[in-house]
Amino acid sequence: MKAKHFLKDDMCGGYGNEPAWTLGEERDIGDDNLELCSRGYHSSPSWYDALNYAQGSMACIVEVSKPVQKDNTKQVSRKRKLIKVRNAEKALRAWDCDCAERALKKAKVTDERSWNAIKVARLFNNGEATKEDLAAARDAAWAAAWAAARDAAWATRAAWAAEESWQKKRLNWYMTRLFKGEI
Repeated sequence: MKAKHFLKDDMCGGYGNEPAWTLGEERDIGDDNLELCSRGYHSSPSWYDALNYAQGSMACIVEVSKPVQKDNTKQVSRKRKLIKVRNAEKALRAWDCDCAERALKKAKVTDERSWNAIKVARLFNNGEATKEDLAAARDAAWAAAWAAARDAAWATRAAWAAEESWQKKRLNWYMTRLFKGEI
């Protein structure tokens, strides 16, 4: 079955000391002593779920053997084969910008530091801003966010569920474009 997984930027897994993966490679853990979150080849059913466990920005479509254990966001299998891989840094940054912009609009944020951080991140994605520009904008946006957080209460559970649904769909849209070579 196909699933989603993120590798570190050097193509290594996030835990342990296994060597870097190569496209088309299949690995077998060697036994059935697998445990979710502890031992075995992990993967997720969606990009959104996989992102929760990402150690890097290398987005992988993997083929896994029948999961031994699973929960709502991840599964552990004895075998995993790397089918496709793309560096998702730009797609993830674009998605981050979309989510931040949506949140700022909903919260009616007028502090320009937050809006500028999104603008600079989009410019960085297009090669029109430096890492230093990005870091400075991020720091200013964090300062603005903490100031706003002191004055605002957290959203209700229902509002968060709707937002999470939108974020999942938007991330899937970006990842589909990434794997089609459009990003």
